[in-house]
Amino acid sequence: MFPRRTTRVIEVGGVAVGGGAPVVVQAMTKTDTRDVQATAAEVRRLERAGAEIVRLAVPDRAAAAALGEIRRRCGVPLVADIHFDHRLALAALDAGVDGLRLNPGNIGSPAKIREVVRAAAGRRVPIRIGVNSGSLEKDILARAGGATAAAMVESALRHVRLLEDLDFRLIKISLKASDVPRTLEAYRLLAARVDYPFHAGLTESGRLLAGSVKSSAGLALLLAEGLADTIRVSLTAPAEREVFVAWQILQALGLRKRGGVFVSCPTCGRCEVDLMRTAERVERAVLALSVPLTVAVMGCTVNGPGEAREADIGLACGRDGGVIFRGGKVLRKVPASRMADELIAEVGKLAASRRK
Repeated sequence: MFPRRTTRVIEVGGVAVGGGAPVVVQAMTKTDTRDVQATAAEVRRLERAGAEIVRLAVPDRAAAAALGEIRRRCGVPLVADIHFDHRLALAALDAGVDGLRLNPGNIGSPAKIREVVRAAAGRRVPIRIGVNSGSLEKDILARAGGATAAAMVESALRHVRLLEDLDFRLIKISLKASDVPRTLEAYRLLAARVDYPFHAGLTESGRLLAGSVKSSAGLALLLAEGLADTIRVSLTAPAEREVFVAWQILQALGLRKRGGVFVSCPTCGRCEVDLMRTAERVERAVLALSVPLTVAVMGCTVNGPGEAREADIGLACGRDGGVIFRGGKVLRKVPASRMADELIAEVGKLAASRRK
């Protein structure tokens, strides 16, 4: 349904990116990297939530010095986010990170760039060129008349050339703005110029609700055009929420499957039970599942029984209660006061049987 653009394939700590590999979910920690215990704990939480690559900010030498111990405590591939100081990139590589995010042009002289690239090449560590609309070079901004999509592409190509001139091609690229049209246009333009895999997302998208909507709109368009090989949802919210939204986007498009899928009706005047409360409780249980399972909670007899039968397990409500379906067949009737508890218990049994 969504043909992917043909790209090179790179590996980030054993995770394939590009070349037709499944779209990868990335996250970024929000803790102070210098705090080893807090950061390692957050990385492990993100891994449990489904993050397949985790990026860490490395603003100074203390943060770089913490990377080795964080690496030892965590199993998921780690990417060091570096700006301005090439020594931080070298320290991160020595610490065993699996990837670098940097723009070669802002870490110093050609000799410093060459030193970092040689070290990365020797370890087979890829570099992500990360272009953001808010941090473009002054000469490009002046020439383009602002942070346009074309300006973002020009900046990316400038950095790509620096790496290619050093015969380094373990590259992925991101082009992020805080609005959907400019981000989409930038990726479209760059896709015609390079065959490197793309990391996609919208930067500074906002808080949980508005940011999720904006990220979903932008990433759905990029994914539909095959312009994303890895994705990150950037929210002013806990990082685990970012991972959750990313997976929901991929599952909605049928690109990846992970854990439970929850389906519920919006309710209307025909609904005769407190469906919103029931749905909230069941959803929390379903989204915590580690096995693929579709659970439906429906509010009335118009579409409810049909939708509940189509799910692996579901609840169709009527007056003062509902009917639980499992595998398309009626399991039993339940009173309204027990609907959530009874359905959650059945979901747990079905999930346990599928883990065997």
